[in-house]
This record gives sequence, C-alpha cells and structure tokens, in this order.
Amino acid sequence: MDPELILRGVFFRYEQHWCLRGIDFELRKGEILGLIGPNGSGKSTLLKIIDGVLKIPKGEILLRNKPLSTYKRGDIARQIAMVPQESIFRFPFSVFEVVIMGRFPHLGLFPFEGKEDVKIARQSMQLTHTLDLAKRSINELSGGEKQRVLIARALTQRAHIVLLDEPTSFLDIRHKVEIFDLISSLTLTQGLSVIIVSHDISLAAQYCHRMLLLDKGGVYKIGEPAEVITADIISTVYECPVLVDKNPISKTPRLTVLSRRGEGKREML
Repeated sequence: MDPELILRGVFFRYEQHWCLRGIDFELRKGEILGLIGPNGSGKSTLLKIIDGVLKIPKGEILLRNKPLSTYKRGDIARQIAMVPQESIFRFPFSVFEVVIMGRFPHLGLFPFEGKEDVKIARQSMQLTHTLDLAKRSINELSGGEKQRVLIARALTQRAHIVLLDEPTSFLDIRHKVEIFDLISSLTLTQGLSVIIVSHDISLAAQYCHRMLLLDKGGVYKIGEPAEVITADIISTVYECPVLVDKNPISKTPRLTVLSRRGEGKREML
C-alpha cells in the first residue's frame, strides 16, 4: 500500500536561518507517527509545511503520490486537517458553530451548510463525545473539552491525514490519556493517518506506531518507539540525563528524567 504522505529532502528556512534540513520520511495509512524533539528543533514548522501553510525552497512532498505544490489550498484542506496547540476565539461561537467550520473547504461558491454538512458535524461530535457540548460557548470549555472539539472540527473536514501540534500540553494526566485514547480509536475506526507532536514521550510511546526524533532541524532517528527512545539517544539530543526502562504493563519505553545533582538525590539547602 502506498504511503499517504512522503517527504524527500525537505529544507526550509526563515530568512537566512535554515530550520529544517533534509527531512525524509513517510506516513503510512492508519499510522500514528509521534514527532518529538527539543524546543526549536522544527516540529511545528514541519507541520505547517505539511499543511501547505509554508512553502519549501528545496525538496519534495507527495500527498497520495501527487506533489503537494500542485494542490490548491482548498484541496489540501479536504485531505489534511490541522489541530493547533491552542486556538483563541475572539467571538463566543457555540461548540457546534466551531465544529461545522470544518465543512468550509467543501462548501464551494455558496458558503452555506446543508443537511449533509450538519449530519457530518454531528457524527464527528458523537465520535469525540462533544455532542452534549453543542450549545455551549467554546470559550467556556476546559482545556480537554476544547481539544476534543478541535478534533471534532478536524474530523468534520473529512480529511484522511490529521496533524496535531502538542494537543495535550496544557492538560492534566487524565485528559492527556483521554486525548491519546481518542486519537488511537479514530485511527482504528476512521482509517486516519496521524502525526502528533508531543513532549509527553512516555505516553506517546504507548500509542504511536513509530516516532520521529528531530534535532537541530534534521531527522536524528525514526523507527518504532523502542528504537528511538533509548537512554543514549534521548540524553544526547535533549542534553539531559535520563533513565529509560520498560513500562511494566504496556512494555513500551518509559522515560525518567534524572536530577543533575547526582542520582536524583535531594540536597538540603
């Protein structure tokens, strides 16, 4: 089966600063690919490039074996959906209004939603357990509720690739797990292909089929979680001492950050 997305030798720079260098990887159908790396390594920039927001000066991106550069913006939006790290709504849109915004790429010249659009929006809300929030203002929701609404909006686009930029960064432990559970379920039931940026490395390792580690704008390592998350690799890239062992339940890599004061011991001041 052909990959959903292929990147070959992708470079990108802001003015004179090259922030991505020679990026090569493929995204497979039904795959969750975890994108990890230190701050400033190029993760969010890479998502924007895949989403067609930023244009690359060098390299090639193929979306279903067709160059991304040949797609119109609306065509990309029908195939790729972005869930940002945080969305600010200046107006008190209802949850349903936010979700049905995902139909915009499909509305053509007359931007009015029909019965089919409403049906698709409600189906997406059912899948993300947000239907009971339909009439509430988006600005009244908790962080976890808002992220589920944004994922519902992405599903309403009927895209087959979903990009998520740190969707759990402001959430507590319970809601982090809920979001990863939801994403995993949607890849199985809806056939989605997902790229998710996350700093929750141990949690992402339990859900991602593969992980891509960026460092200084390049691909340092890509592979199954156990191949990427090792003490040597993580401590080298993040410049921080770590311990990596196996989660006793999932058997996936588990990361513990070690104190620089020596074997994690506290000192009395």
